Formats: sequence, C-alpha cells, structure tokens
Amino acid sequence: MPADVYKKDIAPHLEEGNALAFAHGFNIRYKQIVPPAGVDVFMAAPKGPGHTVRSTYVSGKGVPCLVAVEQNATGRAYEIALAYIAGIGGARAGVMETTFHDETETDLFGEQTVLCGGVVDLMRCGFEVLVEAGYEPENAYFECIHEMKLIIDLINKGGVAAMNYSISDTAEFGEYVSGPRVIPHEETKARMRAVLSDIQDGTFAGRWIAENKSCGRTFFNSKRDQLAKHQMEIVGEELRRNMIWGGDKDLDTASN
Repeated sequence: MPADVYKKDIAPHLEEGNALAFAHGFNIRYKQIVPPAGVDVFMAAPKGPGHTVRSTYVSGKGVPCLVAVEQNATGRAYEIALAYIAGIGGARAGVMETTFHDETETDLFGEQTVLCGGVVDLMRCGFEVLVEAGYEPENAYFECIHEMKLIIDLINKGGVAAMNYSISDTAEFGEYVSGPRVIPHEETKARMRAVLSDIQDGTFAGRWIAENKSCGRTFFNSKRDQLAKHQMEIVGEELRRNMIWGGDKDLDTASN
C-alpha cells in the first residue's frame, strides 16, 4: 500500500519546505498518510488512467485534472500543483479546483457505480442474456461490449445529444423506452446512495485497506480470476486477435 511506502521510504527523509504530491486523495481523506506540518501537500488528479494520461500527452492533447491543496506551508503549493498539471498535459484539457475530501469520494463513487462496477456488470449481464437465449457469443460481444467504446467516444466528443444524433432513430427510441426498464431510476439511485454512504463513512476504505493487509488479496484476486475465465473475456480476446490491429496490445493506444 502507498501508506507503507510513505512511512518507510518517504517520511523519514521529509524536510521542511518539501512538497508531497498526490494523484488521488484516498490516503489523506482516510488518514492513511498524515504529513508533518512543515511541508506542502497538493493533489494533481488526472481524470483518466495512467496509460491515457501518457498517450493523450504524446498526441498533443491532455486529460482534464483536478487540483487541491491540503497544506500550503511554503505559500507556493497551488503554483507548484498547477505547474505539475501543466507538465503532464492536463492544463491543455482543463483544470478544476476541488478538495482531497471531495475528489476521493466522487472518484470512488464514479468508479464503483458507473465507470467500472456499473459498466462491467451491465455489459456482462447483456452478454449473458443473449448467449443464454441462444445467440452466438460473438454477436453478444459485438452488441454489448465492443460497441461501448464507440458510443462513449461520441458522448465524450459532443454529449449524449451527439451520440443520439449519430445512432439510428430506432436505437434512440429504444434508449428511451428500455433504458429505464433495465435501470429503474429510483431503485438504482437508492442503491447508489448506499454505495456513496459506504464511501463517506469509511466502510469501503476499511474493506480495501483490510484486503491489502490480508495474505494475498484473497477476495480481490479470486474475482479477477473469475472475470478472466468469463466467456465474454475469452470470446473478446479471440475477436480482437483477428482484427487487422489485433497485434496491438499497447494500452497507451486504447483511447486513440
């Protein structure tokens, strides 16, 4: 865990006037790291995976960043944070000021309910329903998984309206009549609020910290192994291998 690295390799060497930079607020928010009073503490949090930060920087663009200052011992913490963000290309896309507290809670919430937990389970359920109904797994993969990136790219470019403009009217009509059937708004929001509550009161953080302190991350690794054996992963790997760019496994190009 980063907190262990901090205690062993960083804290003993900190001097007054140094700066501690964070890419995520977790360790400050949940007090896994408690910096001394004489150092700057700032956050430069790109809103995307590390691979994407690098690939968009190289392409001349950038990933939007959040900036926060927890301690400003030198009076220059904010200036240093903005310089750091400019250095990784974030200022090309945009910088928004926040706090360690808010970045941590909203980031964890987005990951768990929508971006990772929500999207992966939604794709998996759609894939399984089609396969169980007798459709070819390859069809199910294309319709429920492969096209996800194409749809999200359109939303990133011009919002949901741009995506709806680009798809067929049939698909857009289906969005309106079937989306709420699959994800009933009030029920889903109630469950999301429960997830948010676990994040706010430290329940999730406690589980994750305990998981990392246990021998071998038993639950985490078992879930990862289960996912690797899922039919959607096996079929997807085969389909991607047969595409003309199938040899490209460089994650830096995933957003290109």
